[in-house]
Amino acid sequence: MPESEQNQTETYSDRILKFTVPARNTRGRVVRLDSVVEEILSAHTYPPAITHLLAEALVLAALLGSLLKQEDGQLTMQAQTESGAVRLLVCDYRGGELRGYADFDQGRIAELGANPSLFALFGQGFLAITFDLAERNERYQGVVPLEGETLSQACETYFAQSEQVPTLIRLAVKADMGGCLAAGLLVQHLPDGEEGRERLHVRMDHPEWEHVAVLAGSTRHDELVDRTLSMEALVWRLFHEEDEIRIEAGSELRRGCRCSIDHYRAFIARFPEVEREEMRNEAGDIIVDCAFCSREFNVQA
Repeated sequence: MPESEQNQTETYSDRILKFTVPARNTRGRVVRLDSVVEEILSAHTYPPAITHLLAEALVLAALLGSLLKQEDGQLTMQAQTESGAVRLLVCDYRGGELRGYADFDQGRIAELGANPSLFALFGQGFLAITFDLAERNERYQGVVPLEGETLSQACETYFAQSEQVPTLIRLAVKADMGGCLAAGLLVQHLPDGEEGRERLHVRMDHPEWEHVAVLAGSTRHDELVDRTLSMEALVWRLFHEEDEIRIEAGSELRRGCRCSIDHYRAFIARFPEVEREEMRNEAGDIIVDCAFCSREFNVQA
């Protein structure tokens, strides 16, 4: 009978669940955002299409950010275009903290209907994924076109082209009168079998990966957003026939806008006095607007 190393307390939402399937050289992450996504979305009044898009992006940021080994590292995901209805979509993750924001053309979004395609939202845009490794003071970034039907497909392309790691991502968003719930599953094939070791080869058609991709690809939308189904149970449903599943609870997730009056004062102080004077309004104040949390700060610099 397969063995499963699970925590005694099951995980349902607002936390990352990590897992590995050693025999298949597979690692994975599951995320379900409940109160966290609600809190982030509440900073602005977003139409349904943008609510869905930003909720997906926040799940992706949590999934990708959870791959960082250092807690003080940061993952930033940015989708941008000059021709689409969505001008900018940005999310980041650091040590369990999530934040996100979307800038869009209200009129053009209204014309697109309830379920616009990725191309309808962005046109000829691009996706940039940046990993900041604070401990080593290193940064690396991959940029790929916003191609495919969904953001998850664009992220899969990033891993295939920039990381050469076969990756499958499934996302689900449930938004209704009861609020918004967003969830996702990420699985990756590591041919050498261990995280952190040099990959000797990568083949997208590796038999072990094909097997894992079929199992993980069977994940249903309703399973991901089922509040009564623990994330451990979801992983078990997918891989219960494997010899061993190793499960580990990851970071607890929370909204983490890092804006503060002290931060902005220190930032504004770097500018020469003549430039600070140009920033002042008629009352002589410098007002900084944080797009992430929709708050204004009177810097008084």
